[in-house]
Amino acid sequence: MRAFVGLPLPDAALDALERVQEGLAAGRQVPPENLHLTLAFLDDQPEPVLETLHQELAGIRAPALELHFTGLETFGGKLPRLLAAAVRKTPELSHLRHRVRSACRSAGIELARERFRPHVTLARFPRHLEAGQVEKIARFLAAAAGFRLDAEADCFALYQSTLAPEGARYDLLAGYPLEG
Repeated sequence: MRAFVGLPLPDAALDALERVQEGLAAGRQVPPENLHLTLAFLDDQPEPVLETLHQELAGIRAPALELHFTGLETFGGKLPRLLAAAVRKTPELSHLRHRVRSACRSAGIELARERFRPHVTLARFPRHLEAGQVEKIARFLAAAAGFRLDAEADCFALYQSTLAPEGARYDLLAGYPLEG
């Protein structure tokens, strides 16, 4: 089963991010129900491993997190592959990610080594963008340059990810509270 661990977003943050998406005239927008901040991508895992991971994740105790959205950015260089809302990397967020990754390793999951750039993906772009689309994205980024948002995350979750031609669908497998 393809899975990941992430932070679901509170309704106020989802509403604000949806308003941001409305101004984008390029790419495929991520549906509001799929907006999240990934803490660990697990790839394909057998169900018994995910059950072990669930027990490990349930043991994590951490405070609720303040999420500070600091603007919009693209990933992929000159031909962007995705548009994201950047989230400030705080010690508390980094600590939770470290604890989640440790739980994954304890459950027997080998994770790719990667730099942590906290973000929420808002849209994905096709491999071959036309010049006009790149210009639309650049104009959108310029118009939305002042985007800022603060929100509180009060839980993290284990999700199943199912790939489909129209995009991925994420289903909540289990949620874990973050205490205030």
